[in-house]
Amino acid sequence: MPIMFGIKKFDIITIGSATRDVFMKSEQFKIIQDKSFSTGQGECFALGSKIDVKDIVFTSGGGGTNAAVTFARQGLKTACVGAIGGDFNGRDITDELNLEGVDADNFQINKDGHTAYSVILVHESGERTILSYKGEGQNFDASKIPFDKLRTEWLFLDSLGGHYDLLETTVNWAVKNNVKLATNPGGKELTHGMGKMKPLLKNFSIVIMNQEEVSRLVGIDYDKESDIFKAMDEIIGGIFIMTKGPKGVVVSDGKNIYRAGVPDSPVVERTGAGDAFSSGFVTEYIRSGDISKAIQFATANASSVVAKYGAKAGILKEGEWGPWQLVKVEVSQL
Repeated sequence: MPIMFGIKKFDIITIGSATRDVFMKSEQFKIIQDKSFSTGQGECFALGSKIDVKDIVFTSGGGGTNAAVTFARQGLKTACVGAIGGDFNGRDITDELNLEGVDADNFQINKDGHTAYSVILVHESGERTILSYKGEGQNFDASKIPFDKLRTEWLFLDSLGGHYDLLETTVNWAVKNNVKLATNPGGKELTHGMGKMKPLLKNFSIVIMNQEEVSRLVGIDYDKESDIFKAMDEIIGGIFIMTKGPKGVVVSDGKNIYRAGVPDSPVVERTGAGDAFSSGFVTEYIRSGDISKAIQFATANASSVVAKYGAKAGILKEGEWGPWQLVKVEVSQL
């Protein structure tokens, strides 16, 4: 990695969450219909019983580290900044990143704290429930990021745990230093509302949200796509991407609308699919500047990830595509 006067220069730096994940799959996990759950369904097992676990997988997770691994495997010089505890889970995360070629030297480490931890209960259908402990991710501190030592062409912001000061400080630094910005913001950042988010979002080259998130942010009905895109195109100077789960994705560059569906592919479990799509899109856009190609690579990367346990095992390497169908991208003018 090139060094200039002791300062490392990167193609892209990710800032976001870092977790230790354990996946457990059991035939005894049942899905029941119950309106008392927020989704209308519950993943359940017998209270007071001992449950046989069919599969167990330990890996790292968190949007910041997941995106960083996509970038690194695709040949971009990559660093990741996150917050972890001084425990073995935190060390496992940074060790794994280093093995992937991701620089993790600027992680914030609280020696007395605990690293974020998630237990993912996987149903046979591939759907899952996540038990999430936020740990040191809640204590991400903008003042501890050594911006004076960072040099990069792009900055990718994932979930920042709702720390608006961290988001604002990072965006201001990027603008001042002519660093291009991309984001797949966390739900807690979006709760700050349009009043606070609008001045920041206008500085991003790429913004990715799911349909439910953007609907809440702009206060427009979920199904009124054209109104949503009109509102977001007025806010964002670059590309806005709205993911729609199994219905695919819609993208606007302010002039054209790009639509694509989802290929028929096997699903082991869905953790990390959104991170794989977001980082896949950003990777190909950096590489070629072609939105259609970016959608296609992002879709292939997400399809590969959901075919394996964990958010990283299926991430594509440079030059790989796997058996995934090349999705058709339809383009129309706004």
